[in-house]
Amino acid sequence: MEEQAIPTIEELQETVVTRVNPLLAAHLGGAEVSGFEDNIVYIRLTGECAGCQSAAFTLEDVVKKEIFDAWPIVKDVELDTTVPQDMIDMALKILKK
Repeated sequence: MEEQAIPTIEELQETVVTRVNPLLAAHLGGAEVSGFEDNIVYIRLTGECAGCQSAAFTLEDVVKKEIFDAWPIVKDVELDTTVPQDMIDMALKILKK
């Protein structure tokens, strides 16, 4: 059996865009790859999925399944719950007014 190449962040993001986001769109949400290190993909949920109480289930039932199916070499998929820098910048701009 031939070993699979390690995906790039761009390839992982394409997988999320084409395989994960159509499934999350029904809930007015989405996902994006926020990092990839040591064969672990870090996912940030967006839209309505970002603050959803079921985010952990979404990660397990939808996101992991699609990424593992596309990229068996990936060891794990973890939820990135950090606040994106663009949101921090926007909040600071609002507070300075």
